[in-house]
Amino acid sequence: MDQTAGKAPAFLFDAWYVAGWADDLTPGSKVGRTFLNQPIVLFRTETGALGALEDRCCHRAMQLSHGHVDGQILRCTYHGMEYGTDGICTRIPAQEKIPPTARVRSYPLVEQDAMLWIWMGDAQRADPATIPAYPVHHDPRFAWRGAHFPVNGNWQLLIDNLMDLSHLPYIHPKTIGGNPELHFKTKTETTKLPNRVRVERRMPASVPPPTYVTARGFTGLVDRWQEIEFEPVLIRIHTGACDVNTGAYEGRREHGFSMLGFHGITPETERTTHYFWSMATNVLDNDTPDIVFEQTAATFREDQEVLELQQVRMEAEPERPLLDIASDTGGRAARQLIRRLMAAERQDVAT
Repeated sequence: MDQTAGKAPAFLFDAWYVAGWADDLTPGSKVGRTFLNQPIVLFRTETGALGALEDRCCHRAMQLSHGHVDGQILRCTYHGMEYGTDGICTRIPAQEKIPPTARVRSYPLVEQDAMLWIWMGDAQRADPATIPAYPVHHDPRFAWRGAHFPVNGNWQLLIDNLMDLSHLPYIHPKTIGGNPELHFKTKTETTKLPNRVRVERRMPASVPPPTYVTARGFTGLVDRWQEIEFEPVLIRIHTGACDVNTGAYEGRREHGFSMLGFHGITPETERTTHYFWSMATNVLDNDTPDIVFEQTAATFREDQEVLELQQVRMEAEPERPLLDIASDTGGRAARQLIRRLMAAERQDVAT
């Protein structure tokens, strides 16, 4: 795996990426996806074991994602060669002897917190203990829904978008936006931590946006918060509000409205991205979780359109520089972290 030749790497390889939702794979099923330019087939055996293999049979390069799961193996649909979850061929129908070269690359794949996590880099560095935790998906205080959006845009554009929520009043005025002047006057505090970046914004005594009113029934001004945390390669966002002066900024938020977003950002190619996201809320009454999810999905569709329009213009003039403004501080810090980790990984590969 040499990403060093001729140009800077397009991706960070030694990291856990979201490959899908756990229920994407029922026992005996498989799905083909591309991650970091690598075609992969994900499958679950009849007994529940997970496999992630390069989507290319070693015999005649047939796509294994067109094959069949049978018991504990994945069978190529072309000539019937069978592979275990480790990528080793266990049967060749046309012969008894199986050469040691009859194998395909396998990738570590782990199920955790209702998600599938894949490691695309050096498998020897893949420690499941370092998979980012997200206990919200198991917390009875919250109801959540998840989705997968394919985005025709570069993965770092999505990071930029999520690290700077000052765009909310312009792109999402009908759901989670608010007053534009309030957003741009709000101080953004960015903290660089080991292997992560945290952004915090507070908006006291503000008018609640439409989604907040629908979910919690606010009738007056609220104290809003936006707390964003990036680590390679995902973002957690906690946004919400409480009635004014009822403890939002002292940690007393149970009586208010919370939206906890998980954003798994997995590059497909240099110009396309898998966006695996979930939204959880602490308001469990009636249809509120579904309403919050539907309105969130609508806002993310709006973001998706923005990212794809950006991609078109940036591809037309790839060398043209972009201007940074004050609200870019979080995204800029995240890009700096990514570049540092890429450089370190590149150095490791070179040595």
